Amino acid sequence: MILEGVRTIAVVEDDPLLGPSLVQRFAVEGIAAQWWRSGEEALAGFGRHRPAVVVCDIRLPDLDGETLFARSAQLLGGVPFLFITGYGDIEQAVRLVRAGAVDYIAKPFAVDELIEKVRSLLASELAAGEGVLGASPQMRRIEALLRRIAAIDSHVLLLGESGAGKEVCARFLHARSPRASGPFVAVNCAAIPGELVESELFGHERGAFTGALGRHIGHVERAAGGILFLDEVGDLPLAAQAKLLRLVQERSFMRVGGERPLPFTARLVCATNRDLEAEVRAGRFRADLYYRINVIPITVPPLRERHEDILPLITHYLREFADRFESPVRGLTTAAEEAAVAWHWPGNVRELVNRVERAVALATSTRLGVEDLFPERATWHRDAEGASEPVTLSAARDAAERRHIRRVLVRTGGRVGEAARILGVSRTTLWEKMRRLGIADDRALRDDPAS
Repeated sequence: MILEGVRTIAVVEDDPLLGPSLVQRFAVEGIAAQWWRSGEEALAGFGRHRPAVVVCDIRLPDLDGETLFARSAQLLGGVPFLFITGYGDIEQAVRLVRAGAVDYIAKPFAVDELIEKVRSLLASELAAGEGVLGASPQMRRIEALLRRIAAIDSHVLLLGESGAGKEVCARFLHARSPRASGPFVAVNCAAIPGELVESELFGHERGAFTGALGRHIGHVERAAGGILFLDEVGDLPLAAQAKLLRLVQERSFMRVGGERPLPFTARLVCATNRDLEAEVRAGRFRADLYYRINVIPITVPPLRERHEDILPLITHYLREFADRFESPVRGLTTAAEEAAVAWHWPGNVRELVNRVERAVALATSTRLGVEDLFPERATWHRDAEGASEPVTLSAARDAAERRHIRRVLVRTGGRVGEAARILGVSRTTLWEKMRRLGIADDRALRDDPAS
């Protein structure tokens, strides 16, 4: 199973032996790669599929490296390029690095060195705010939308469950906007006591209230020239909502106790896990403020609806924590991969990070098993080969059936009707088995309209 990175990398190499051998070696290392034999072939491929990283020979039969790099920029934007160069092309490779390529590697090179460079680039691509948001179609659509609106200043409202990645989306937007050199100020509105909200957001002057011994610069002012990210904006009290409305409408604010308005020069991005339309109907959120901040609404789906993102995220954080803890952990067992994809992740990405950190910190082998990621599940023991197996015969039978059903559900994208046809049972029988084995509660399963 491919775990490395959220997208396929591109290998542009005209050598009929080196090209496919690199693709095969990348596959062995868990990195999906596609081979293009010429510059024009690669450009046509880039138009259909945006790779995560491009590994490119600097000399191709039709184009040189500089021409391909320049033409690719229009299609790929900031996708990292790593050039392979001969000794005589070092000067050109240096020019390419100065023009924006990330690095070059000179022939003859050690394949292990190339693999490590690509791994590093893929890890950077997954880092919050720096790379792609995910492999799933939902997150790819969100990424495309964020890229499209990055250069404008319209207000954005990010909706979705806690821990789904709303702040990651906001940071992604900031990193690709003209405001990238300005600050990104994140404020958790739910964590500010009601009596301090106005002072924390807008600041205060000395003597504005008892205990105000000096001037305080608020979050709004600190975000000047950048992005002000108001997380859990639906938790703001009504009085603070009125102040925020004035900020949005007039593009100005006043510190508490201040005598003159100050300009608001940041872009506003809000987020909430609440249903703001329902909050408006209930009188807990101002309708006029809702319509002001809801210019570009973006709903971030929960992790259980983004199966393609789960293993790349686990791989990224596994490596991060393994490096931090100097742990020998390098991957997951097959059973752990299947369990991770089948898990319902009520805490979304935040839960995933927590589970991976705990598992890596306590790991006793190089591969994490089901019991490492999900210790709350059944009692397990390790057999002589190190695989995780349940204790009793009936538990072993249930575990085998559970694994097989989950494997089929993963293959069908959670469509129960299609899975039932593959398994040779009725839809009702499959649902009953899923409930008995605890699978029905482990994932958000989609109805199959064809069933």
